[in-house]
Amino acid sequence: MTVMTDPPKESFRLSMLIYDTRYRAITIQVVALLGFAAFFGWLIWNTSNNLAALGKEPSFRFLWEPAGYDINQRLLDYNSQSPHIRAAFIGVLNTLVIAVLGCITATVIGVLVGVLRLSKNWVVSRLMAVYVEMFRNVPVLLWIVLAMAIMIEIPPGPREFRGDNATASVSLFGTVAVTNRGIYVPDPKFDGGLGDLPVGASSTDAACAAYYDGSEGLVDINPACGTFQISLDFLAIVALLAGTLYISRRIKQRADDIQEKTGDRPTTWYIRLAVVVVPMVILLYLLGLYFTVPELKGFNFKDGLHLRNSLIALWLALSLYTAAFIAEIVRAGILAISKGQTEAASALGLSAGRTMSLVVLPQALRVIIPPLISNYLNLTKNSSLAIAVGYMDLTGTLMGVTLNQTGRELETVLLGMLIYLSISLTISMAMNWYNESIKLQER
Repeated sequence: MTVMTDPPKESFRLSMLIYDTRYRAITIQVVALLGFAAFFGWLIWNTSNNLAALGKEPSFRFLWEPAGYDINQRLLDYNSQSPHIRAAFIGVLNTLVIAVLGCITATVIGVLVGVLRLSKNWVVSRLMAVYVEMFRNVPVLLWIVLAMAIMIEIPPGPREFRGDNATASVSLFGTVAVTNRGIYVPDPKFDGGLGDLPVGASSTDAACAAYYDGSEGLVDINPACGTFQISLDFLAIVALLAGTLYISRRIKQRADDIQEKTGDRPTTWYIRLAVVVVPMVILLYLLGLYFTVPELKGFNFKDGLHLRNSLIALWLALSLYTAAFIAEIVRAGILAISKGQTEAASALGLSAGRTMSLVVLPQALRVIIPPLISNYLNLTKNSSLAIAVGYMDLTGTLMGVTLNQTGRELETVLLGMLIYLSISLTISMAMNWYNESIKLQER
């Protein structure tokens, strides 16, 4: 009688790391990783030694020194005696403002142009094609400079608004003034606010505790002290908006369920709009919302919110430039959808607009979103060209004036690269999450 037994297991030998295919790939990866780590370690060590020999040991203490320069466009309180870290923070906020406004505007324009490029009207489609080819084939820096020149040369000066013989007037019922120094719009204020909530404030540090006295704004941050305060009005508005948007989404989901079960979709747009708008109007009324409008006093407009030419020029140029690329992405995404989808929607009696919004675009988003992320990232990085028109973003503050004043080129550039990397990764993660949420689910 024969007894079958398993062959004895082969003992591990070091030579197996090279000759055994089960371990060879891991060995190569570990060696490559150690090689990269050793290279970067040597690079850091060599750089540190060279800087020490020059008397410039790496240090970030300069961030708490007075900046000594002004920033014309800012969201938070700032003066020339504020530390460099606060100036850098103002620059980051200015970069985020351009990134957010630019992405929103470029998306709206890009989708509209991309859809119109497919129009059966020859004139409309050709005009959109001219727009796309014109903007995407000229460097964005030239568009930024051109937009700045237009904002300076074409609008009237403040003195043209003065007197009985004024050649210019304030638009929109006396609330918006477009001048060659910028655009002045109403500035929202709260008369009966809820106050501020200090977070991390130190009662033992008189300078930090006194910093916020008299300060205004929804959020005010003092990086030098590691403290900040948040307006309770801002928290109330955000909480209410989040709650009403959640309720509005639940109403939409309920309408979707009814449509799936019965085939009839109830009209809910006005209910969803009222759920969001009415509570917000009531809250703003209770908080005493009012607006200060721009008024011509002396040689310039006072009060109101001043949007400088550099901000407007950069915003418009980046938006129109990026929209040209988004338009082509949208057009390609729409063309990727089978023509049978459109024909089936038409057979059901849907109009062309409803077919595009309900059938074609939702499916095209699977093709549109991935390249759209790249264009959002490009717009964010292209905002560093703001220095060409004097808009003080992250490049102009931390990696511009601060670098020149302190001579800390390594520290400032590394910090700037880290901040841009963080912003870009955040945008990428948000868009990837959205892409996952809209993808088709198999049943």
